[in-house]
Amino acid sequence: MKKPIILAVDDDAQVLSAIRSDLRSRYRNDYRIMATTSAKEALEAITSLKNKGDEVALLLSDQRMPEMLGVDFLEQALASFPQAKRVLLTAYSDTDAAIKAINDVQLDYYLLKPWNPPEEKLFPIIDDVLQDWLAHYSPPFSGLRIVGYQFSPNTHYIKDFLAGNMFPYQFLNIENEDVAQELAQSNHLQDKDFPTVFFEDGSLLKNPALTAIAEKLGLNVKAREDLYDVVIIGAGPAGLAAAVYGGSEGLNTLLIDRKAPGGQAGTSSRIENYLGFPKGLSGSDLARRAITQATRFGIEFLSPVEVKAIKIQDSYKTLTLSNDSEVKSKTVVIATGVDYRKLSNKGMEQLTGAGVYYGAATTEAYTCKDGEVYVIGGGNSAGQGAMYLSKYAKKVHIIIRRDSLVSTMSSYLIDQINNTANIEVVTHSEIMEAKGNSHLETVVLRNKQNNEEQEMEARAIFIFIGAKPYTEWTGDLFLKDDKGFLVTGREVLDHQNGSLKWKKNQEPYLLETSVPGVFAAGDVRSGAMNRVASAVGEGSMSISLVHKYLSEN
Repeated sequence: MKKPIILAVDDDAQVLSAIRSDLRSRYRNDYRIMATTSAKEALEAITSLKNKGDEVALLLSDQRMPEMLGVDFLEQALASFPQAKRVLLTAYSDTDAAIKAINDVQLDYYLLKPWNPPEEKLFPIIDDVLQDWLAHYSPPFSGLRIVGYQFSPNTHYIKDFLAGNMFPYQFLNIENEDVAQELAQSNHLQDKDFPTVFFEDGSLLKNPALTAIAEKLGLNVKAREDLYDVVIIGAGPAGLAAAVYGGSEGLNTLLIDRKAPGGQAGTSSRIENYLGFPKGLSGSDLARRAITQATRFGIEFLSPVEVKAIKIQDSYKTLTLSNDSEVKSKTVVIATGVDYRKLSNKGMEQLTGAGVYYGAATTEAYTCKDGEVYVIGGGNSAGQGAMYLSKYAKKVHIIIRRDSLVSTMSSYLIDQINNTANIEVVTHSEIMEAKGNSHLETVVLRNKQNNEEQEMEARAIFIFIGAKPYTEWTGDLFLKDDKGFLVTGREVLDHQNGSLKWKKNQEPYLLETSVPGVFAAGDVRSGAMNRVASAVGEGSMSISLVHKYLSEN
């Protein structure tokens, strides 16, 4: 934990040296002692300390300084650290100013110079004000902080990105949190600057793009090599498994994801049917373990980077990335998974990120505290999300069109939901409209059996409906089924256009697409089982097939 700070300011270098020496002799074990001869420099330091998340316990300032009076300095410093104790160093002739400052800047004490011996005239006073400060002190959060509006799409996307990449952060609402307003004031932030991300080194980014945050945090957004043995697109369970096996088997492996490791599974609050984890594990925990394992084997990971296009030249595959760079590879594994299907019902698009969310239950759960929450969908992801949200929300309503969850959700989840008092399954129903000005306020719910509609208070809607494959970027290069999933293996030859696409004499490998040397694994593949375990199996299997392809080509 960071030590609180005692900051001393005096333009007389000799006096400053003496006070710094005395303070260090007594308080250095519990406090950081900082000192400067410049009041302006001290104010700049205070802003930097605030941005870093440091805490100032005591401001000790001389009264008569050429840049500004000590009282003025303390008054300006109050904006950043209103709880800091304030002590003025004065000559006997300045006592009137010091007494006046008790009212003007809530001065805690004034000390006459000189203060010898310090054991009698300095330390008892400083001890007293520090003990008073400690009585009301709680250690500040140390790490990334986001200052912004709660119901802002950009704020949500940044929170979701940081959570997905396993960076702890603190969100500070500019509308009602003192620390947020103090940071905004000390850094002269305006509405257009939010959300603003503050880093541990004191620097900040105003309304940043995800790539800017990624680079600041040391994530890779540019490939290091010109040519790879295998590029894996998508870091869900299938892609992570492929990366682990690719790295462990000595292939020059690049893993690319447009957001964060884990994919849709990474947003699951609890996966309880994954082999080897009897108590279950969260999707983020699974992703963390897997990405650590893969990078330990030497794979390269780019995030957040999106693949925009793929083209084939001879036997090489060239990928065009969202930063307009290109990557070449001998083979490719597509493991981009699926996206939640968007709801086009009235109000949904306008309020996305401001009360309407796709997945993201773990990211936004705390903001639902004591509120009415609606989960749309009847699959396992919806059930896991509802269970997690029930820890925070007053009531969780699971909205489904069917008459029960039996045909779409695992029985263990149904049992948990039935035994959770604040979860209600609303059958034969759908949300027709999301209403609100700057954020979601109510929903219009329709019963499909009697067509009755009712408007209900709502803090948030979490959508987990269906899934569409993330394959639009592949264009017409690959054969797909009628829902857009990539066709692989024998199904390539059985496809109506199979003979036009597949020109090799041998059959495609089991996970090979209609483009030789490009494989598909996990939910993006036509006929996949849509389970974490099967995705992991396909991801690891794809590397075995990559080896076969490379040995023959």
